Amino acid sequence: MCQDSTPSVTSRKTTSSAQRKNLPRHSVSPREPPHAEKAGEGSKSEDRSKSAAAKNVERARSARSGDARPIGVFDSGIGGLTVVSALRKLLPNESICYLGDTARVPYGGKSASTVQRYSLEIASILLEMNAKTIVVACNTASALALPVLEERLPITVTGVIAPGARAAVAATRNGHIGVIGTRATIKSGAYERAIAELNPDVRVVARACPLLVPLIEEGWLESGITDQILMQYLEPLLDDGVDTLVLGCTHYPLLRPAIGRLLGDAVTLVDSAENCAGAVQQLLAREDLVAPSNNTGALDVALTDPPDSFLGVAHDALQLEIGEVQLRSVR
Repeated sequence: MCQDSTPSVTSRKTTSSAQRKNLPRHSVSPREPPHAEKAGEGSKSEDRSKSAAAKNVERARSARSGDARPIGVFDSGIGGLTVVSALRKLLPNESICYLGDTARVPYGGKSASTVQRYSLEIASILLEMNAKTIVVACNTASALALPVLEERLPITVTGVIAPGARAAVAATRNGHIGVIGTRATIKSGAYERAIAELNPDVRVVARACPLLVPLIEEGWLESGITDQILMQYLEPLLDDGVDTLVLGCTHYPLLRPAIGRLLGDAVTLVDSAENCAGAVQQLLAREDLVAPSNNTGALDVALTDPPDSFLGVAHDALQLEIGEVQLRSVR
């Protein structure tokens, strides 16, 4: 679970920073020295059996003594919970600390320097909460702040743009991909660059959809007004002949049913949240950060402003039971 000393909306006991400590990494048993003499076939078979048994014991020991520290996840608001939901399904043993910067949502209209400052501040709070790795569950922050976070943080950082770009390139049949996102994400050209690195022959059409995040934050997921606004944003992409659409904001998967109704089956929707979760799974295995197999994955949520529609949307749209919410102050 996340460890910190900040009061929550409903008070609870917390752990001081002096009590925090990382769980030890499991060690790999050294190899036995080779035999001085050539053994018979029976001895070789016995040695192989012993070696396999030793490896199985080591794997079991490693699974029990893995890294139980939480994954830190942040977004400007509720959108990052789509990543949390995907992580919970894919990695049920992993504990997660989620920090939503609801006091400053949305990030999409902010300058690059402001988004970088916000992201560093939020990431520092997640470090205080003992995160073992950080997931930037925000396309705007991934586009504008990921290199800064990777340079300055002492732990690994995963964004949502690269996984989404890989999935889109794999999905397209006609080589024509659409991207929708916040103004800042679209202006950055991050998806165009990521897709071009994978396949320079793919054509990308990107469109900013600045009204969607406020509608989602207010819980207007199934509304005639939302459908009308969506159609205004999506029609030009349909006319342009895209066969794949990247939901380039982690808020947008909450509108996936509505977007699917409007676009039909001819357009494949790429959910950056789902693909980000897969990238995190690979990173944990690669960096030896997987939680113990007997760990019960906890979910702790903190916000920078008191929750309003946040909990209702989390429950109704994502079936996430959050419980108490901590409040964290930001400058």
